[in-house]
Amino acid sequence: MSSLVKEDLAKRLFGPRRQRLHEFIEVEGSGAERCYLCAAVTRNEEVEICMVKHLRVDREEKYEIVEKWFLKDLEMIDGKEADTDNPYFDMHFHKVYNLEAYSCASKYTFARTLNKLNETYLKKDLKIVNFDETYLNDDSIWSSNNRDCLVLMRICFYASNLLCLSLCPLS
Repeated sequence: MSSLVKEDLAKRLFGPRRQRLHEFIEVEGSGAERCYLCAAVTRNEEVEICMVKHLRVDREEKYEIVEKWFLKDLEMIDGKEADTDNPYFDMHFHKVYNLEAYSCASKYTFARTLNKLNETYLKKDLKIVNFDETYLNDDSIWSSNNRDCLVLMRICFYASNLLCLSLCPLS
């Protein structure tokens, strides 16, 4: 589902503006609205972060940018608490924006994306605080584009334990 939304966002909103959408996450909107936090690169190679509202008008999907910032203006990303599984984070620009991602995994995905885009295009000292470093680094075994690596590793671990236990003779 998310890949279809990403494809739709890229085609309907970012493509006509000649931007490349790198990542998006669903964030809490007011009421029943769906909102996405997007990271895109402009044709001038500026990294743009924007809040997009998803609207349905007469059975047609529409997207509207309601807030826009540049990565160069981002002072800090605060994950609130690194040792708990929560979707809340703050982005510090000229003012602080409190956000709630759909999940903790999507919060980390977005922080990883911004960190990678910063390394590629800006190379500035971007402060990312209150995130577990293990899951932030792109070279970590836990980072995955489809976010299933950790679950798959746990299943394999349990399966190998069950296999070992079933092969052990009971004395």
